[in-house]
Amino acid sequence: MVLAIYPLTGEATHRNLRRRWSQKLLAILGVELRVAGHAIQPGCMLVANHISWLDIFVINALAPSAFVSKAEVRGWPLIGWLAARNETVFLRRGSRGHAKIINAEIAALLDAARNVAVFPEGTTTDGSHVLHFHAALLQPAIECGHPIQPLALFYVGVDGQPNRAAAYDGDITLGQSFGKIVAEPRLIARIDAAAPIATGAMHRRDLAAMAHTAIVARLHSVGDVTAHGPRNEEAGKKVA
Repeated sequence: MVLAIYPLTGEATHRNLRRRWSQKLLAILGVELRVAGHAIQPGCMLVANHISWLDIFVINALAPSAFVSKAEVRGWPLIGWLAARNETVFLRRGSRGHAKIINAEIAALLDAARNVAVFPEGTTTDGSHVLHFHAALLQPAIECGHPIQPLALFYVGVDGQPNRAAAYDGDITLGQSFGKIVAEPRLIARIDAAAPIATGAMHRRDLAAMAHTAIVARLHSVGDVTAHGPRNEEAGKKVA
């Protein structure tokens, strides 16, 4: 039914459908969403740490957003199909010409008071650490003068302690990841949103450092989260 309605409706309806569909998916998987911190501001670039393919649906259940992902994801079974239908902006890495086009596309979305979400670690982790942020992903927000808003994502179990069931890193397959999630009696996905950060004339490296610090500070309150962890970004699966 959603597929039949989607092409016939406007952007506001699309966002509402994505929110409802994402909330339904979380419910089916037995994942409860809890939100803390500041309200999501329209027209912000949302900057989040990355643990799982589930992160996209967790964010969409709160604030339907366009996502920036590497171009290869478009060809991935199921995830690529879902990403393309969730307003994903696919970036061909290493192509400056394509990066300019993508930056303009992101700026247009932000100018239209839409949210665009990025995972500047460039890969997933098991949630125990936050990797170095790739600052170049924040450049479009600087160029169009829109703020960024850091989001700390984490998953906890029934005991309130950090839970690795949702992690999609290392050599785990999508099927194995899905199985671990549904096997949990109760999994809680939490989003702790920091206050928006004005970009102004800031250098993207400074902006990335501020976002990284804000996210790590929030993750420290729920467990043993380190600031950087492994610097080898091939250690996890680059989901988005």
